[in-house]
Amino acid sequence: MAAQYLHGVETIESEIGGQTISVVKSSVIALVGIAPTGPSNVLTLCTTPADDAQFGKALPGFNIPKTLQVIRAIAGSSPVLVVNVFNPTTHTVAVTAESQTVTNGRLKLAFPPIGTVTIKLNDGTTDAPIVKDVDYTLDEFGNFQAISTNIANATTYKFTYKKLDGSTVTTTNLIGAVDVNNNRTGMALFDLAYNTFGFKPKVMISPTYSSLSAIAAAFAAAANKFRAIYILDAPYGTTPSAAIAGRGIAGSLVFNTSDQRAFLLYPYIKTFDDYLQADADYPYSAFMAGVIIKTDADLGYWYSPSNKQIPNATGSERTIEWAINDANCEANQLNAAGITTVAAGYGTGLRTWGNRNAAFPSSTTVKNFVSIRRADDMVIETMELASIDFIDQPLSQAQIDAIREAGNTFIRSLIQRGAVLPGSRVLYNKADNPASELAAGRVTFERVYMCPPPIERITYKDVLDISLLNQFN
Repeated sequence: MAAQYLHGVETIESEIGGQTISVVKSSVIALVGIAPTGPSNVLTLCTTPADDAQFGKALPGFNIPKTLQVIRAIAGSSPVLVVNVFNPTTHTVAVTAESQTVTNGRLKLAFPPIGTVTIKLNDGTTDAPIVKDVDYTLDEFGNFQAISTNIANATTYKFTYKKLDGSTVTTTNLIGAVDVNNNRTGMALFDLAYNTFGFKPKVMISPTYSSLSAIAAAFAAAANKFRAIYILDAPYGTTPSAAIAGRGIAGSLVFNTSDQRAFLLYPYIKTFDDYLQADADYPYSAFMAGVIIKTDADLGYWYSPSNKQIPNATGSERTIEWAINDANCEANQLNAAGITTVAAGYGTGLRTWGNRNAAFPSSTTVKNFVSIRRADDMVIETMELASIDFIDQPLSQAQIDAIREAGNTFIRSLIQRGAVLPGSRVLYNKADNPASELAAGRVTFERVYMCPPPIERITYKDVLDISLLNQFN
């Protein structure tokens, strides 16, 4: 079990000579998209369902409420940095005089209404003599329920309201910008995370939008800055062969990348949809983000998110052929192309399946394991941030010893917990620190370490030894 400071947060403290090293938060999710309610173009920290509620219900077309719902179902209370770019003025279209008839005291609007709903009688001009929450209720999904005798069955009303116009939500809205007055919108708001909350995003997602090339490019730039990973979904309806072809230059997907920070997922996952009141497909990235948080909290950030059961998943967009010992099955072919997919066998539940980031298979570096890329980021950033107390101190042997020992105490704590392998260490090498460098105020330390790779393949050598037959008398 990983020690926890908060659920979904990894904190280790190692103290030597008054110097404390606290590990940075490993599983802070950055979520950009749209929500029917809640602050717009504001960096908002959500850690509980109560925080999430400000962004409204999981209405169709809005990715923020549903994604938060999925994450909470998997990982419980955990930090999610949310940027909602929805503008009810520019991202909606009017529905005028929609005719609906009351049946058994109920009716349902054709679309979830955004904002005010006007109700007229069937003539289309006379205000209906009914009052919300006195004569009827109308929820976010557009479900109308009569609660007084003023509303008779077979009565027809005309409803005028606004609905989401998803086509008006652009990648420019999502990516955002910084204006001349330093006002930020969209993903540019994530730059303020450390200054505002004391931590940076580490897992970047935008379900339904991450399959767009402009979003993928913006994520790549942001993830490199934050030492984060970003999760890209294949578009809905993609076939396994098209997902694999998408890794090539002729592919039409955003999968043609070798970025170590890109995590490629396919297909969509099925889960219960509150609006449809039935199972529906939703982007895999929301589920994987939850699995990463839960894995970090339960086991540690150095564990792979692969081969973990996906809670609340009822299936996948399409059945992916999987067998643990079949190199030619669809799941293995997808993994071989650097795409993480799902595995479902008899009695296994639906599981995440794939350890590698987009650097695989073109790169043979050990950092093409998602878990090692993330663990490496954690070690690097933690030690960088912990060095602030040493900056601008006068150079002395005592300061060199203190820096080295602070690093080694931290490394030893990671060794004890299995985050790095025995033999990992921090060194001060005289050859790296000539007098000219020291005179310029520059000191170099060498950090030698290795994170444990996941056991991706087990091979048994089968030997039938006939000499064992000689034991019989």
